[in-house]
Amino acid sequence: MAAASPGVLIVRKLLVASLALAALPLPAGNALASGEEPQPGGEEAQTGGEELNLVPLDEIRVPIVDADRLDGTLRMKLVLQGKDAAARLTILEQMPVLRQAAVTAALEFARLDAGALRPVDARRLNGALTAALQRTQPAIGRVLMVEVAAVRG
Repeated sequence: MAAASPGVLIVRKLLVASLALAALPLPAGNALASGEEPQPGGEEAQTGGEELNLVPLDEIRVPIVDADRLDGTLRMKLVLQGKDAAARLTILEQMPVLRQAAVTAALEFARLDAGALRPVDARRLNGALTAALQRTQPAIGRVLMVEVAAVRG
């Protein structure tokens, strides 16, 4: 059996080294919603050490109708952030009314601005949902979109 040339050995060593580096975990960073800028001081500076007063909504699914036919489904998961602890309790008490407002705003968005084969304009959808939900319950500080997708079928 012939010995491998020095060039082949170097390539093999580089391959092994690159595979080892690829397996190393990378430090995780904070995920930011579109349009948000990181704040100095990390997560503690963003929250001020206070409770976030988050209330998750069950997944919302609304149909995407295009030219009088069902084209797909707009799916989203939302989390409502209350302005304070009392607002969080108010949001929890009014959950059915808030869900109805969110579904209504999502239906309107799906009718006018969504398509199963187009990317969802998450910023515009978030603006519509925030306006509708804050109009229904002013105790809502902001609406956080955890997941959004338009699926065909």
